Amino acid sequence: MQQRLRPGAPCMSSGTGGQAAARPGPRAASRRRAVAAAASSAKEVTLLDYGAGNIRSVRNAIKRLGYTIKDVEKPSDIAAASRLVFPGVGAFGQAMGILKERDLVKPLVDYIHGGKPFFGICLGLQLLFDGSDESGGHEGLGVIPGRVAHFGPGLGLPVPHIGWNTLEQRRGSALLGGVGAGERVYFVHSYRAMPTPANEDWVLSTTSYGEDFVSAVLKGNAMACQFHPEKSGATGLRILRSFLDPQPASDGARAAASDGSRGLAKRVIACLDVRSNDTGDLVVTKGDQYDVREKEGEREVRNLGKPVDLAARYFEEGADEVAFLNITGFRDCPLSDLPMLGAASERVFVPMTVGGGIRAFASGGRQYSALEGFDLHLVDAVSKAVNIPVIASSGAGAPKHFTEVFQSTGAAAALAAGIFHRREVGIDQVKRHMEDNGVPARL
Repeated sequence: MQQRLRPGAPCMSSGTGGQAAARPGPRAASRRRAVAAAASSAKEVTLLDYGAGNIRSVRNAIKRLGYTIKDVEKPSDIAAASRLVFPGVGAFGQAMGILKERDLVKPLVDYIHGGKPFFGICLGLQLLFDGSDESGGHEGLGVIPGRVAHFGPGLGLPVPHIGWNTLEQRRGSALLGGVGAGERVYFVHSYRAMPTPANEDWVLSTTSYGEDFVSAVLKGNAMACQFHPEKSGATGLRILRSFLDPQPASDGARAAASDGSRGLAKRVIACLDVRSNDTGDLVVTKGDQYDVREKEGEREVRNLGKPVDLAARYFEEGADEVAFLNITGFRDCPLSDLPMLGAASERVFVPMTVGGGIRAFASGGRQYSALEGFDLHLVDAVSKAVNIPVIASSGAGAPKHFTEVFQSTGAAAALAAGIFHRREVGIDQVKRHMEDNGVPARL
């Protein structure tokens, strides 16, 4: 005889072995949905992208750490955020203008003062200050006392400050607790904020570039950094994770300031010469006098690998930057390589650049040969003639060539392609040789 259920009783159905299985009631289903929603919210990051520049690397780094992204589309989205990331890009005045135009200034300041987790990156740190001298001077958000100013020619250093530099931590913190002594993070900026008695309760770390500027701030749940964690390799990802999933700071959270080499490192850049082969696939290639075809058989374009895979390999091997050089760039606009950069940015968390337009040239009748070393005279002359960072290129065939160019010239970085492609020399070998000979390197 069929049993009739009383109203409100759980539904039962016969199962294996005659046992009855309960169907979830509406309350149980509601609880499960609430739990699922809470779990989803716990892994959600609100991103303030005001549209002034490319922040794809920030998005990819957040996703790499297992979080989803909700973009700020209206002022109320800021107040509703459980954690907010603000990756500032572009000029100070332009950024403040967009924030005002979109009515985001007051919600942003209220959010920071409200005590919920906030993380600013690069310009996202500078905008927290009272103002900046950039572009004739502009007001900032006024959260931190002080004014942002240019590095200035008086320091006698190339500007912008580009590359991997160390952090001098003023106090222990969960945010920077995973940053060991001598570890470096990536900077690229021409303006900086200075530590003063008025903002000392905010300053978490400083960095030296002719002077000690503010490189990270922290007060309560509001924090920001002048460097780019999304481009700072494994160290940067650890810092970003410390914001997203904070752990209590330990007694050893402050890295020792005296251990290891300090200051701005010389950069080792892995270059990928890329072009389309005869079937239209983009490949990494290399040749003599830019003859990239095999010398025998059907003379196909020499293929040294897929660009994205090789870029990921160089990242894992410790390259400070990866450059994609489209050697047919004078015929095909390098902008067509942007999909390649997009795919690479999901796996590579150091700076990436793209260029092209290679043409041969002669100078004074001299015949230049590859792998015999950089042209030290030329690199030195150029680095003395300009006040921007200079990259030495063409000629590296051994670790000593990198050390020589940094010891003999003012180059900020050195680039090589074929020796890294073919694994004739390892990136780690180059850096060890540099460090062993007194040239600072990111190890």
